[in-house]
Amino acid sequence: MKSILNSIVAMTFLIACNNKKADPALLSDANLLHRNQKQLTEVIIYDVFSPPVSSRIYAYTSLAAYEALRFQDSSKHSLVASMHCFPAIPQPEKNKDYNFLLAATKAYFNVAEKVTFSIDTLKNYEAQVYNDFKALLDEETYNNSISFGEKVGKQILERAKIDNYKQTRGMSKYLGSNEPGKWRPTPPDYLDGAEPYWWQIKALVLDSCDQFTCPPPPSFSTDTTSDFYKSANEVYSITSKLTEQEKEIARYWDDNPFVIEHSGHLMFGNKKITPVGHWMGITAIACKTKNADPVTTAEAYALTSSAIFDAIISCWGTKYTYHHIRPITVINEVIDPKWQPFLQTPPFPEHVSGHSGISAAGATVLTKLFGEFPFEDTSDLEYIGMKRNFQSFKQAAQEASISRVYGGIHYRTGVDAGALQGEKVAEYISNKLIGK
Repeated sequence: MKSILNSIVAMTFLIACNNKKADPALLSDANLLHRNQKQLTEVIIYDVFSPPVSSRIYAYTSLAAYEALRFQDSSKHSLVASMHCFPAIPQPEKNKDYNFLLAATKAYFNVAEKVTFSIDTLKNYEAQVYNDFKALLDEETYNNSISFGEKVGKQILERAKIDNYKQTRGMSKYLGSNEPGKWRPTPPDYLDGAEPYWWQIKALVLDSCDQFTCPPPPSFSTDTTSDFYKSANEVYSITSKLTEQEKEIARYWDDNPFVIEHSGHLMFGNKKITPVGHWMGITAIACKTKNADPVTTAEAYALTSSAIFDAIISCWGTKYTYHHIRPITVINEVIDPKWQPFLQTPPFPEHVSGHSGISAAGATVLTKLFGEFPFEDTSDLEYIGMKRNFQSFKQAAQEASISRVYGGIHYRTGVDAGALQGEKVAEYISNKLIGK
């Protein structure tokens, strides 16, 4: 009898959920874009995409959403029209009715499903969103919107097909070099270099990966009076007496998408948000703080992710030009064989810092769009249980940059150069795209 009652209760609950009416606010709710982004971030974390690959995912999906939604505001222009190698974006037909927020959602997920792996979660979420729109719109408007979103997404994907991503998947591994001062795999897992050909990915706005260069690393030398030795010794000195605040900053900005933890003979992976995802989270906070409308929200996601995408291409070009040795390698060999960095060293060359470039790029675009104001960063709260307060986007970017020195995985020269490069890239893209 009890099981029958439980079944009846469960069935009643399901019927109630299915009969729940959609909120009409959905038709113009900017928060839908944030929820869409959150669903994508969860998949990126689950699929363990590297920072370069995640930047590509965020950029193409965000551009798709914006290009479909911008027609809601006649003052907005196409971003991809000023980018390299995008086909023309279709125009809505004048004699048809559309809900462009629905079209943007369709375009967004059409792209997302082609550039990620674990799409079942996305599809389940999408189905509910589409059902809600279907309940609120007349059939013709609903179908027009879905069709238009599909067309926009298809055009964005045409560009993704020719950006060299597929070609770089089959290229040879990068195992580093035993030449003095050059990068080689680092402990504890000695992984081969990640994305050694990412500099060959076709940038969205930049003409080449080396369009904006930055200062080179100091020449390798074990002479204790050399600039290089001093930079390595600085890392050793700082990390040997980290304050609790410095440890917190290092942990907060770690954003390593897959840290391999070791416990005795056991190994397990600890998944986290990527640094790109962290700045997309900050973008969401900025939009909500400023009560941005849907089109402005979509534009902020598109511009921030595009700047970060191109900044990473520049950064990876620099990394695999200098092949600069990581602190753990030189400190263990020259200064202290027992020293360990506070954070796990990522598997690619040191110069320049990707976190610094990503953060500077994101902060530059967001400052251009929204100005400077204090905010509470809760982007990582559900992943690592931490949040921090900043007076501006630039302050957050500066802290993200120095966190890599506290973590023992970058020299100060690497973070400073990375921040400079990321800012240059973002300034160029902002002036080219926002100024129109």
